[in-house]
Amino acid sequence: MSSAGSREQTSHSRPRRRLSREERHRQLLDVAWRLIGEEGTEALTLGRLAEQSAVTKPVVYDHFGTRSGLLAALYREFDARQNSLMDAALQASEPTLTGRAAVIASSYVDCVLLQGREIPGVIAALAGSPELERIKRDCETAFIERCRIALAPFAGTGAVASAGLWAMLGAAEALSYAAATEEITAAQARDELFETIVAMVARSAPRHTLGRSLITF
Repeated sequence: MSSAGSREQTSHSRPRRRLSREERHRQLLDVAWRLIGEEGTEALTLGRLAEQSAVTKPVVYDHFGTRSGLLAALYREFDARQNSLMDAALQASEPTLTGRAAVIASSYVDCVLLQGREIPGVIAALAGSPELERIKRDCETAFIERCRIALAPFAGTGAVASAGLWAMLGAAEALSYAAATEEITAAQARDELFETIVAMVARSAPRHTLGRSLITF
């Protein structure tokens, strides 16, 4: 037998390493994101995911239970990535209103663009289920609270209004998705969101506090 033939036989006979549960979960999520990007959210079913991941359906059901469970896992992963990106940037930012506003604007837009066109489809799918909508709202509430804490030092004796924060989130979502679909540029999305945040805080802050720096955050 030739050496090439021997190597081929060895390659075919060598058993593939079994993935750990964490590795399999990561693989399934990666394939799910790819499927959404290539075929849209409607094409994402547990059966299709199993087929594309070269595993049996029970494996996928064991990880996610239902299609709603899969969508929830995808959204939670996106949300965790967004929070991690913003928290790290806030720690490194200038302790001024413009510094904080720039971080919130850029981290939100950049995270959506990093995920690509897939995340708008996932978020749209969340609206089809009260359970998924509740998960989305919980994540949004936590994000708004992060922003409230980051911006509170620049609101003077007042407080950043909840209505303003929700309006900011709506603008962030719309601008980011417009950038993801190339209706506007990423820079335009960041700049517009930055201006929205600064104006929101300015409405509740005495003029002399807007440019004030803080020693700690």
